[in-house]
Amino acid sequence: MEKIAVLIPCYNESKTIEKVVRDYRAVLPEADIYVYDNNSSDGTDEIARNAGAIVRYEKRQGKGNVIRTMFRDIDADCYLMIDGDDTYPAENARQMCDLVLKENADMVIGDRLSSTYFQENKRPFHNFGNTLVRASVNSLFDGKITDIMTGYRAFSPLFVKSFPVLSKGFEIETEMSIFALDKNMQLATVPVQYRDRPDGSVSKLNTYSDGFKVLLTIVKLFRDYKPSRFYGFCSFFAFALGLGFFIPVFIEYLQTGLVERFPTLFASIAVMIVAILLFICGLILETVIKTNRKDFEARLNLIVLLLQTKKSLDANQKDENGKDAG
Repeated sequence: MEKIAVLIPCYNESKTIEKVVRDYRAVLPEADIYVYDNNSSDGTDEIARNAGAIVRYEKRQGKGNVIRTMFRDIDADCYLMIDGDDTYPAENARQMCDLVLKENADMVIGDRLSSTYFQENKRPFHNFGNTLVRASVNSLFDGKITDIMTGYRAFSPLFVKSFPVLSKGFEIETEMSIFALDKNMQLATVPVQYRDRPDGSVSKLNTYSDGFKVLLTIVKLFRDYKPSRFYGFCSFFAFALGLGFFIPVFIEYLQTGLVERFPTLFASIAVMIVAILLFICGLILETVIKTNRKDFEARLNLIVLLLQTKKSLDANQKDENGKDAG
């Protein structure tokens, strides 16, 4: 039987974690349900343990830190990531896991924004932020992902073991989406009904500070994954600025035959040189990125081989155990 691991990062979710664990246990009875407690002070860990979850701990604060540890520690054939706040319905879990196990999807996205999110979510800036992030990522990375920041996802082992977790906090979902687009992972989408947090349950996401971190993450990853376009934009801006400095000086020279504003001319030349350097940097880094992509594909093939070997060894071990028992 293929192994499913349900991953639930938690920080002070005592109001909802018992229901979440029981709901997903009912839908996926064969799954191992892991709750990683991230310094909760309200007894979340004990409630989850009593509900039947496997409880582990991550002391470094932040959702990204928790996901990093989960991905490193746990081996499974399918990973289902959810939040512990009871905002994602369990009835979609089987369909999302089947897309990984039977259809070979690398990441399945539980799409809230195409269903009830904008009606259920009572925080208008969150709604605006989700729309802005979706538009930014899809335009910059040539994607068609309908929900960038959803915490409801299923993953293949290939994705989990190849994804480099860099973010520490709530930027992690955006980072996952961009990584999947850049590495040409196989994506699938399942529309899910979203429900707002129940009374007494408080969101840990800060609309402004975490929203700014998400947007900054998009810019940084655009620079890292698309350097020719990023530095091309910067080069164009610098060139336009230098040209703006130069044109009045040149017009004055045509009219009088003299260059009287040497500081402006020197500033124009300096900015033009910066524009050229930025353009060259983009070309060089694009070559580096292409080399890194080739190396990544080679590492991906190695990960596939290791996963297949492990699965074969596990199957042989089960056969031997069965013979011994017989």
